[in-house]
Amino acid sequence: MIVKEYRVVLPMTVEEYQVGQLWSVAEASKNETGGGEGVEVLKNEPFDGVPLLNGQFCKGQYTHKIYHLQSKVPTIIRKIAPKGSLAIHEEAWNAYPYCKTVLTNPDYMKENFFIKIETMHLPDRGETENAHGLPPEELSRREVVHIDIADDNEYLHAGDIHPSTTPRTFVSSKTGRWVELITFTAYIYMDYICNVGSFWSPPSFTSHLIP
Repeated sequence: MIVKEYRVVLPMTVEEYQVGQLWSVAEASKNETGGGEGVEVLKNEPFDGVPLLNGQFCKGQYTHKIYHLQSKVPTIIRKIAPKGSLAIHEEAWNAYPYCKTVLTNPDYMKENFFIKIETMHLPDRGETENAHGLPPEELSRREVVHIDIADDNEYLHAGDIHPSTTPRTFVSSKTGRWVELITFTAYIYMDYICNVGSFWSPPSFTSHLIP
């Protein structure tokens, strides 16, 4: 099992990010749904009595979606992919500022594919060392990755960098501020089992598919 924690400092408050998160999720689902492809929403309902993050949160919004990936992969992959292998199930519990997401492929890879993503949003600059309350054995295996959204050259190709949208130079016309004045950190804790070597390619290759 691979364990990573991504720390992403963002130039907004925890409350502002919640609004943006809800909008972006809804917009992405709308753009990707239709024609039997994209996102299929099976459930979208409130939940209560589900203990999350060591019992700190217990209610919020639950969603169960299926991502149909046929149109997202090369033609050769579509032709050889076994039935059910390109349908990824996503279960998510949004108890903001804490969110938990589980990705599986029950129709084909079953227990050989499992990704759990836990995100905690805190009003700091990435200094919290154990935002998810991990026990010592998990802390010893955790790799911390700091992501600087303003470092365009590290994450983007030159042709994808546009002055009007790059975080390096962007300033909100409404708030007139950036990270120097207000900020929060999304602590994204991810652990996953991705034993796909016997299905798709050598394990040494597939271990790098997820950053």
